[in-house]
Amino acid sequence: MKGEFTAIIEPAPEGGYWAICPEVPGANGQGETIGDAKENLRQAIELILQDRREDILRGLPANAIQDKVVIA
Repeated sequence: MKGEFTAIIEPAPEGGYWAICPEVPGANGQGETIGDAKENLRQAIELILQDRREDILRGLPANAIQDKVVIA
């Protein structure tokens, strides 16, 4: 599954760039280039969503949620 998120990227006062994602609170990144800031933000979003998924699944039986859906 793919998702699209908003990235707000601005120059950092000390140089380089910083980036935030308003849809994922706490997700931010920084880098020397816009590309670096976007990549660091992407990684932050991925880690936050992975952590949220693990929190949701904690305590559920192993077979409660299937990762693959087959449509015939």
